[in-house]
Amino acid sequence: MESLNRKSLRHIQPQPNLEIPDPALLDLPEKVLQFGTGVLLRGLPDYFIDRANKSGLFDGRILVVKSTSRGETDAFDQQDGLYTLCVKGLENGSPVQKYLIEAAISRVLSAQHAWDSILDAVKQQDIRLIISNTTEVGIRLDAADNPFAHPPRSFPGKLLAVLYARYQADPEKGFVIIPTELIPDNGDRLQAIVREMAQRHQLPAAFLQWMDAACVFCNSLVDRIVPGKLPADEQEKLEQQLGYRDELMIQAEPYRLWAIEARDPRVEAWLPWAKADSGVVLAPDITRYRELKLRLLNGTHTFSCGLAHLMGFDTVFQATQHQAMMAFLHQLMWDEIVPVVTGQDISREMAETFAHQVLERFANPFLKHHWIDISVEYTEKMRMRNVPLIKGYYQRFVTVPAAMALGFAAYLLFMKGEANGQHYTGNWAGQTYPIRDSRAGYFTELWKRSEGEQLVREVLGNTDLWQEDLNTLPGFAEAVHANLERLMQGEVEKVLRSTIFV
Repeated sequence: MESLNRKSLRHIQPQPNLEIPDPALLDLPEKVLQFGTGVLLRGLPDYFIDRANKSGLFDGRILVVKSTSRGETDAFDQQDGLYTLCVKGLENGSPVQKYLIEAAISRVLSAQHAWDSILDAVKQQDIRLIISNTTEVGIRLDAADNPFAHPPRSFPGKLLAVLYARYQADPEKGFVIIPTELIPDNGDRLQAIVREMAQRHQLPAAFLQWMDAACVFCNSLVDRIVPGKLPADEQEKLEQQLGYRDELMIQAEPYRLWAIEARDPRVEAWLPWAKADSGVVLAPDITRYRELKLRLLNGTHTFSCGLAHLMGFDTVFQATQHQAMMAFLHQLMWDEIVPVVTGQDISREMAETFAHQVLERFANPFLKHHWIDISVEYTEKMRMRNVPLIKGYYQRFVTVPAAMALGFAAYLLFMKGEANGQHYTGNWAGQTYPIRDSRAGYFTELWKRSEGEQLVREVLGNTDLWQEDLNTLPGFAEAVHANLERLMQGEVEKVLRSTIFV
């Protein structure tokens, strides 16, 4: 069986659910510089650019910079940048299963070994867009970094070197820079760091003026579950079905969103590919999209995580197959979260549409999203995502949010653990599970010396955890305590069914 590459592309047999690109797309010029080879980039931004190329809205490919020293670029070289994106899940209630051979990547160059080639490439006028995903820690100032090193150590250092190389070669042409790292205001933060580095290294004032005038940094938000490689047995079976080997094959859900903050009117003109797919949103303010994702997707995950674990569910999909748990999710979102997020910028219809999409994504049978992984840093997620929702519900209804109170009680019980060396573990129904939370030590000691209502009130009143005293919310401590007592007696499904309005 042949491997996927430019040569074998012509021999692949057409199939109803397989999209094969026109070989002519592989000869398009490089117009995008991308920092990162990760599956999120390949499954979302690169997917959108490939859509645009195939629809004729964009005629450009991506030069990828591999920033880390781990791994090689061999697979990309051997496959001429081609890879299969397997899209599996539910969309508008119907199952989706399709295989797309993506042809947007032209080359992958290692920053460690080919830095001069990368700088030479960005001196060409065709490249106008820079995108990145270097993880959340990538957008940080490294005071010891040198933008003139070969290569600079940090991502902002590398980006500064790229911008300066372009400025020296052609000051008439700037860039649109769109980071996709999952931090708020990622474009603004990246711009501030790059500018500070330029000043630290005394780059010319004219360059700083060029960077402000000719370059546009955009905040952006990405949302798509891209698990990455398929299990080995599934991949082998699929390769037999498709008729070729693919070392770069990845999987993604149908849902896709790339919200780009286009405050500068030039952005839309410079991003013609954005019109190729409804999943790309250009807006002057993307706060509403961030709020919907943070509260309805991430917040629902966090409120449901402990309860789903106590119910014995391993994955999110399993939870959606249980009638009472599904009713809980629906009540939590529609009755308690949607009213809180609805306001001047988010309509009820918009929030409910997103909630429907979230439930559909949860019910994807092809994705194994484990609750135990969602529980990582449970306390911080509860503070950032959910405490504002609890307070918002009280501001609107002045009463206890029943589903939120149950979710909080389940969180407290999940955090009942013990120390095992440097780690913490909990035990439920005879099964040991990891507690990967920076506050695990606090909860372990608290459960040793306290119980019942005293424990609940101590946690809610811990201003170090929540930055405020949650005991001031009328009836919340009592509701959490009542739920916790029943959960500890093993009545998980009973208390679940008594909470939902069915």
